[in-house]
Amino acid sequence: MGITSAIVLYAVIWWLTLLCVVPIKLRTQADMGKVTPGTQSGAPEVHNLKPKLWITTGISTVLFAIAAGLILSGWISVRDLDLFHRMGPDGCLYSSTC
Repeated sequence: MGITSAIVLYAVIWWLTLLCVVPIKLRTQADMGKVTPGTQSGAPEVHNLKPKLWITTGISTVLFAIAAGLILSGWISVRDLDLFHRMGPDGCLYSSTC
């Protein structure tokens, strides 16, 4: 795995983790009992974003380490993800004579 692949993998894991962490302990205007006129009652009132960003970074770093370890160890390769056998036999990825 190259450095660009590692950065992209970490970014994808980080954003997916953030989308899972953001709704946890979210307090909406309706929960607080004070809805501002002209806004939706489900709008966040207390979001605690800074701690959630730190939690996201920690969780995504652990998940990235696991994923990178699996990829770099060779336990999972691109050929393992080829469900429709479009890559052909080993060494015949771009050759039309295989």
